[in-house]
Amino acid sequence: MNSMRKRRLFGHVDWLTIILWFSLCIIGWFNIRAAVYDPNSSGLFDLNTNYGKQGLYILSATILAFIILLIDARFFITISPIVYIVTLLLLVLVLIVGRNVGGNQAWIPLGTFRLQPSEFAKFGTSLVLALFLSNQSGKAPSLKNLLIGSSIVFLPIVLIMLQPDTGSALAFFSLILVFYREGYFGTWVLVFGGLAIALFVLALLFNQWLLIGGIAILSGLIFYFTNRRQKALFQCIALFLASSAFILCVDFTYENILQTHQRNRIDVILGKIDDPRGDGYNLNQSKIAIGSGQLLGKGYLQGTQTKYNFVPEQSTDFIFCTIGEEWGFVGSVILVGLFVTLLLRTIHIAERQKSDFARIYGYATTSILFFHFFINIGMTIGLVPVIGIPLPFISYGGSSLWSFTILLFILLRLDASRKGLSG
Repeated sequence: MNSMRKRRLFGHVDWLTIILWFSLCIIGWFNIRAAVYDPNSSGLFDLNTNYGKQGLYILSATILAFIILLIDARFFITISPIVYIVTLLLLVLVLIVGRNVGGNQAWIPLGTFRLQPSEFAKFGTSLVLALFLSNQSGKAPSLKNLLIGSSIVFLPIVLIMLQPDTGSALAFFSLILVFYREGYFGTWVLVFGGLAIALFVLALLFNQWLLIGGIAILSGLIFYFTNRRQKALFQCIALFLASSAFILCVDFTYENILQTHQRNRIDVILGKIDDPRGDGYNLNQSKIAIGSGQLLGKGYLQGTQTKYNFVPEQSTDFIFCTIGEEWGFVGSVILVGLFVTLLLRTIHIAERQKSDFARIYGYATTSILFFHFFINIGMTIGLVPVIGIPLPFISYGGSSLWSFTILLFILLRLDASRKGLSG
């Protein structure tokens, strides 16, 4: 009976997603070896090296994935609040007993292994957010539920910012896409969010009074080319006042809220400062490494930027540099293609769910994976400021690999039982 149940279960598992997951893990393993390669070291399974440890992490993640697929799907719905509370307690614990590495007290030492609670908080938050929002299904989206759902997300953000680990905290903001999918606000919120980011950047690049003058002219043109009624006038005035207030707040926010190194990284991206040996060092070396790979790359274990450790954190946050240098543009495109395929697959899986919980959790999974993918690769090629977050399934680290694996395979387990889940 159990064997028949297992055959039915594994027959419904989305094997394409599993193949994509495993392919990314193996690509990461080999490139971690390239990033720390020493010709005098042992083979891939030398546990004294990062790639040897990563091999062990991949093996344990595979076992963990298999166990998740064997557990009843409803278990993850029932245990959601407990998982969320446990991850919050771990975030509190790391502030007390955590080890400070690179200015962040984000790791709990467990012998030679370091546990990073912020990574596990991502799937814990996704689970309980899916539980809460799914319990509101059938009701019209309300401000009250939006505030409660937002509080679920902001609580771990506050605890993570106390470490402080800005990169991990920002990943939680990607869950805004879950609220958008569930109808808690319209496209206009995303549009205004994008415009606010653009206005923030413009305020850093240009004189604020010149920019306010430009907004005044734009508001006047909008009023002139619309119906020129009283309602349109009030809307244009509101647009001007809100934009002006936002612009005037940018300098204060920039100087008093962001830390010095964060401001410098943004200034490097915007071209306001040129500091290739200081704050711009990581980005400069990253672009050199990726650019030197050209079309087909220098070949596996042949990267000079990689071999001589020019790029810091090359097996973790800057692992994409190794891929760009040794595998070139073609290899980089293949990796990006695998990630995009995985993201599109998770969206497809989310949309075919009969359960509100599974659909919401599916979009939470997609949001978090997309944020890490876009920001990590974006920072290595100079599209976004340098933020210390891993590339899912590729970067070195047990906590990140396990947490992303759990995040993804819970979705696959829910999907495998989608016909048995409802509501």
